[in-house]
Amino acid sequence: MFTGLVEEKGALAGRRRTGEGAVLELRTSLGPLELGESISVDGACLTVTKTTANGFEADVSSETLARTTLGELREGAPVNLERSLALGDRLGGHLVSGHVDGTCTLAARAPLGDAVTMTFEYEPRLAKFIAEKGSVAVNGVSLTVNAATAETFDVTIIPHTRDVTSLGALEVGGKANLEVDLIARYLARLVSASSPEAPPAQAGSSDAAWLERLERSGFT
Repeated sequence: MFTGLVEEKGALAGRRRTGEGAVLELRTSLGPLELGESISVDGACLTVTKTTANGFEADVSSETLARTTLGELREGAPVNLERSLALGDRLGGHLVSGHVDGTCTLAARAPLGDAVTMTFEYEPRLAKFIAEKGSVAVNGVSLTVNAATAETFDVTIIPHTRDVTSLGALEVGGKANLEVDLIARYLARLVSASSPEAPPAQAGSSDAAWLERLERSGFT
């Protein structure tokens, strides 16, 4: 489990294919790292399989390569790194599992004082999990959704986040890993499972329809 507060901006030092999967070599000053511990790499939870003088290596499955941007990153590209949350640590962001739901694409960015507003396009199937003032993790960074439609959401990046994460260098048209809010995901599943006669809510469903289903299921 992670919080979405990036500890360090590392770099992809190398990648080698292993059948349908791959091994990533990450350069970082985080440490000391232990074999078997979990590290969020651009939002994807990976296991340390080998420690090196300059960082660590991690195996990446074909599922992770298909779901995330890790198979497309160029050598030397910056990556956001976060070690797993220890019991008793401050939860400064939100609960992030490191299980990426898909990718999103930066559609626009604009200055907002010293900050930057970023608009991302995402897969419509995830619309029911993204809400205004809710949380998302983009490349492992915990962010608050300022506005949301069935196809896009807006977030604001403060100067600190811009400087210490890879989001500052993300260009329009660039892809990022997206994880929706963990609670929203399970709430939607519970509502769907408790109402087998009702079809799953589609992208763009009205708030009234969702509230009615929540009430029927005993959540409100």
